[in-house]
Amino acid sequence: MTSGAVAVLGTGMTDMSRRDLSPEAMAYQAVHEALRDSGVVPARLSLVVASNAMGGRLCDQGCIRGQSWLRKAGLGDVPVVNVDNSCAGGTSAMHLGVLAARSGAGPVLVVGTEKMWTGDRAGTLAGIEDGLPADYRADMHARFRPDENPAGSILMGLNDFWARQYMEERGGTIEQVAAAAVKARANASRNPLAQVQQAVTMDEVLTSPQVAGVLTRLMCSSFTDGSAAMVLTGDGAAPSGAPRIIGSVGRSGNGEMDYHDRLARTAEAAWEEFGCGPEEFDLVELHDATSAEELYSLESLGIFAPGRAGPATWAGDTAIGGKGPAVNPSGGLVGRGHPLGATGIAQMIELVSHLKGRAGARQVDGARLGVAVNTGGVIEGDAAYVGIHAVVAGS
Repeated sequence: MTSGAVAVLGTGMTDMSRRDLSPEAMAYQAVHEALRDSGVVPARLSLVVASNAMGGRLCDQGCIRGQSWLRKAGLGDVPVVNVDNSCAGGTSAMHLGVLAARSGAGPVLVVGTEKMWTGDRAGTLAGIEDGLPADYRADMHARFRPDENPAGSILMGLNDFWARQYMEERGGTIEQVAAAAVKARANASRNPLAQVQQAVTMDEVLTSPQVAGVLTRLMCSSFTDGSAAMVLTGDGAAPSGAPRIIGSVGRSGNGEMDYHDRLARTAEAAWEEFGCGPEEFDLVELHDATSAEELYSLESLGIFAPGRAGPATWAGDTAIGGKGPAVNPSGGLVGRGHPLGATGIAQMIELVSHLKGRAGARQVDGARLGVAVNTGGVIEGDAAYVGIHAVVAGS
């Protein structure tokens, strides 16, 4: 199962409840912590992969973002490669980092940074919607009625469509969706680096302001500032106790299938590459842009059978200490936050924290195997990119 594995030497992440830090400050902090945790000096790095989605729109840095934001991090002349892949930038950077670390050239630093709170709400929404083709964006804006989508977000309009589809075709209920939101925010309240620091009740979720259709404010992820970083190395160059990434699978959609069908097909490829199935994971960090999407994704990935994720969530099976895998123990996108270019890396850091037994109040006891699923962009109803990584505890 560990053939071609890549070891995680160190991690670093910023407090995602803050809005006062520049992208430079966030990137430097995450990288400094990851390097210190790994014991790797910058001169040993063979590559830096830096992810960001909206620096051009919001931070006046359209290119060379990694070089610009890390120029005071003491990296010397280590090559920096920049990745922009909408909400999937983090998992895309991880994929490249894993491939590079497997080559044996030396340790690889993967970092994602996003500054979404700038005071320009329209600019941030436009930056998020850059994850759709321009002609598709225009069509979608014309399609969504303001009275049904008061937030004015195409992506939340699409998520409302998927939420309704899930409930109509698989028997899900709005109460089950709300239960996922309650769980996410409860987990986040135990995560000192999460954006959300307060648990909520079912009634608070159901009666919070409408975002789009059936989705309320507390069911949805929101703008987040944050940075996350990991140091990776080839399996043979790491101590035995370091967690191992046992597989990295990425797929891009082109509009030829439904978003959730693309997720299912990518998952099938991932389970084959990883040599393990969805029933074996102790931890699942997935792309819950909304709490309804958590339920739909769990079924698309095969972790639950169609129509079963909602009842399992309602019963508490996916909570920390529940009967099933712990789903989004970090709080997920809804609770921990969703800084676009950093999210996929933050998911991996959460898995590593549990596998090393240092997740604190949200620790999942006995966790040995975790999976992270991060998606980004939409191409005519299809996922523009799906990235899946599996991590196993060190021996």
